[in-house]
Amino acid sequence: MISSTISESNFSQSSVERGVAPILRVDAVAKAFKGRPALAEVSFELAAGELLVALGPSGCGKTTLLRIIAGLETADHGEIWLAGRRIDDLSPKDRDVSLVFQNYALYPHMSVAENLAFPLVARKVDKSIRRAEVTRVAELLDLTEKLDAKPAELSGGQRQRVALGRAIIRRPNLFLLDEPLSNLDAGLRARMRGEIVRLQKSLKTPALYVTHDQTEALTMADRILLLRDGVPQQIASPEMVYRSPANMFVASFVGSPKINLIPCRLDNGAIHPFGARVDFFYPSGLELIVGGRREFTLGIRPEDIFPGPLGEYKATVSAVEYLGDRRVMSVDFNGTMLMFFSDSRTLRCGDPVSFNIRRENIHFFDNSSGVRLAR
Repeated sequence: MISSTISESNFSQSSVERGVAPILRVDAVAKAFKGRPALAEVSFELAAGELLVALGPSGCGKTTLLRIIAGLETADHGEIWLAGRRIDDLSPKDRDVSLVFQNYALYPHMSVAENLAFPLVARKVDKSIRRAEVTRVAELLDLTEKLDAKPAELSGGQRQRVALGRAIIRRPNLFLLDEPLSNLDAGLRARMRGEIVRLQKSLKTPALYVTHDQTEALTMADRILLLRDGVPQQIASPEMVYRSPANMFVASFVGSPKINLIPCRLDNGAIHPFGARVDFFYPSGLELIVGGRREFTLGIRPEDIFPGPLGEYKATVSAVEYLGDRRVMSVDFNGTMLMFFSDSRTLRCGDPVSFNIRRENIHFFDNSSGVRLAR
């Protein structure tokens, strides 16, 4: 079971603590549907130019959070402040946020130019200003040649750029993006990730980006907010989430292949199933970490296990997955399944293999709470 109580050390500093004035402040926002909690006391801040990715599995509350900020849902309690004013009691149109939907939400009967201009038409902006703004945004998004086209005539990537352009043209205080790349193929998705980050940084407008895709989170985010069952598990930089996960859920959700989680016990000064002395794993004193626990879980990333003929540990190959530039090896180690990378082209199922472990990158987790034990 993973604890829902995460210590402050697992959350990155607030904007104020980092010496940057926040543009967005979400304070203890909570929501339940028919008595079932969807969000539990979510709090964070965003500064100008920051991109926060809300990451988590389906049903974790990330889209609910975005919809509450946009005004499409009402929080049960909590406050939302944007650019110095409280907005959670305002209608969506008065919140000065732009929302980009997963399905683009373009008007099929309108041209690209008309779709881009629509937010300005709704606000009764002068026609000459609208024309200038459409030209500016079209150039920014490389859509100048498509201004007369209808959405049906565009590729998926072009439609997504129109949706982004419609958000940009309003010059909002905050961008909200709800899984905007999920309908694109893998290659286009990778290109659009870079385009979105480039645009967002050039505009210096803070953004909350919702996704279940860890690759998007790791490659795009300044910080990641990882949610589970509506409860924040960790808010930190992508590297901190990957290298110093707050608990076993975070460790297993981020990373591909997944981290190896190995149930261990301490017996007569040795850690099993490795059979190694405790000082092998942590020379400075494992007892200081495990705090008297006789059972705990070790977390080892696949890249921190490396095979070789002089490896200290012996295992049997169970499966080999070919990925082109590398192979992922699954091995049976004393009844525990481990995964790691290998350059070997000869190892097959049933073959013996030796490996070593990069000790300094090992994680220790409490079995009952799932919380990572500080080193």
